[in-house]
Amino acid sequence: MGERQPAGRNVRRWAEEAEALTPVPPRPLGHVLFRQFWRDLVFLHWETDPFAVARLLPPGCVPDLFRGRAYVGLVFFRMENLAVGPGPPLPWVGAFNEVNVRLYSRDTLGRRGVVFRSLDCDRLLPVLTARAGFGLPYRWSRITRQWHGRRLLYRTHGRLADGPGGHVWAQIGDEIMTPGPLDEFLTSRWGLHERCWGRTCYWPNVHPRWTFRRCDPLTWAMSSLLTAAGVAPLRPEPDSVLYAPGVPVRFGLPTPLPQEGGPA
Repeated sequence: MGERQPAGRNVRRWAEEAEALTPVPPRPLGHVLFRQFWRDLVFLHWETDPFAVARLLPPGCVPDLFRGRAYVGLVFFRMENLAVGPGPPLPWVGAFNEVNVRLYSRDTLGRRGVVFRSLDCDRLLPVLTARAGFGLPYRWSRITRQWHGRRLLYRTHGRLADGPGGHVWAQIGDEIMTPGPLDEFLTSRWGLHERCWGRTCYWPNVHPRWTFRRCDPLTWAMSSLLTAAGVAPLRPEPDSVLYAPGVPVRFGLPTPLPQEGGPA
């Protein structure tokens, strides 16, 4: 028998108990497991089928919806200064480019989070460590990040001949942008949900408030990345496009959800 998502009264109860969206972390972190810096982030989001999202979430989670709609995100960025606990940044392996496909979730305690469907990385050791140690769906890929004046180009492609790939080519301005309600919903995320050690766990994270600058996408290609992740947008044009210069980030220890599943 496969694992089932909670339904009926459980879904309605969870919807009523969702934590508030805040631009700063809603709770202290406690013990720090990892530290890192995220630089030059480009977020692209599309509306997608909430029923398809529900089938892809780990047990103990339901889709987190914005005005009844589900979203899939494609995020390009540069990881720097990766460090374990209070230790110094790791040399060489602590800096790499990353592209991830993510969905939005809510757990039995009402905590909002993200669920990663894929994480492409251009360093092999972090890929092997994250997959073996924590069950995260990392994939070794070729990723480039290039600035051409005010224009930023990210490209990614799997190392296998038929591996998924994509790119974003965007004009970045100096103007500080005020995020709208949908943008806040997509980026005010203070943890992730992942299946590890046989349980669904919640990993908290904290970072300063986002600063967004004007971002005008010139071209993008994402279909093979989203298809490989099992999700599809409802329309070709993204519903939200954001650029952030970067933030320092800390991750806490993952903890298992207090209960999983529920009556159908």
